[in-house]
Amino acid sequence: MVVDSMSKFIVKRVFSALFTLFIVCTLTFFLMHMIPGGPFLNEKISDKMLAIINAKYGLDRPLFNQYLEYMGKLMRGDLGISLKRQGFTVNEIIAEKFPISAKLGGITLVWGVLSGILLGVAAGVNHNKAVDRAAMFVCTLGIAVPSFVVGTSLLYFIGERAGVLPTVGLSSPYHYVMPVIALSFQPMSYIARLMRSNMLDAIDQDYIKTARAKGLPRNKIIFKHALRNTIIPIVTYLGPMTAGVLTGGFVTENIFSIPGLGKYFVSSISGRDYPMIMGTTIFFAALIIFANMIVDILYRMIDPRIKFE
Repeated sequence: MVVDSMSKFIVKRVFSALFTLFIVCTLTFFLMHMIPGGPFLNEKISDKMLAIINAKYGLDRPLFNQYLEYMGKLMRGDLGISLKRQGFTVNEIIAEKFPISAKLGGITLVWGVLSGILLGVAAGVNHNKAVDRAAMFVCTLGIAVPSFVVGTSLLYFIGERAGVLPTVGLSSPYHYVMPVIALSFQPMSYIARLMRSNMLDAIDQDYIKTARAKGLPRNKIIFKHALRNTIIPIVTYLGPMTAGVLTGGFVTENIFSIPGLGKYFVSSISGRDYPMIMGTTIFFAALIIFANMIVDILYRMIDPRIKFE
């Protein structure tokens, strides 16, 4: 029965994900072409040459015909050819650039979750003490300040003024420190506040009082009993956190000159590289939808009381 309900849930989520991707593709395609300008309008070429280039890439055709052609190629996994990076397909560019962004994002997610949980637990078990007050000050600052402000501040004070850490690229482990801190500061702060609130609620529950009465060690009570029941809201936040790290990485990669997909996505928008905009948007949307799907499935694994409807 559990397997059947889980299978139905997964199938339902897959169809929902495909429909969501279809909406994203359609809206992005038409909204993108509504923006004034074009990929070749800024080039120093004659009107005749511009007409030839537009005809070559099919940009002179009716918009709805372009949409149908693009969706047909998309069904075959073809994201098109970049209009700005000549000789490269969008698939090749994503395959080249995304591993860089994925590594940065993966480290950010792990660091943000672990540090947020530990900071929240420390604040919760030391309620109204110096540790709690310091942790809440850091978390309030982290939630209030955007990641690009944190990144710019780190770049100026730690990288340029102090010269402690490198500021450009990702050629060594030291290069990851500032971008990871900039990207993870806000989600870490949110997780810490959420964890603190849940921990304060959990330590007053009867099962925690029973564990204390049995003489169990404090660390075992916190990390085995209380943490298991307070971690579910954190899992809920992993989906939006993944989306935040991916979209926040666009600006952070530009700040630290990281040659990842986020930086390329920003440059493709300014250059009106239509296939690149569509390809990266669809790719990131698919990642976010998949992340939320995994989070929903993890609910059931962590807490068997959660049923799939």
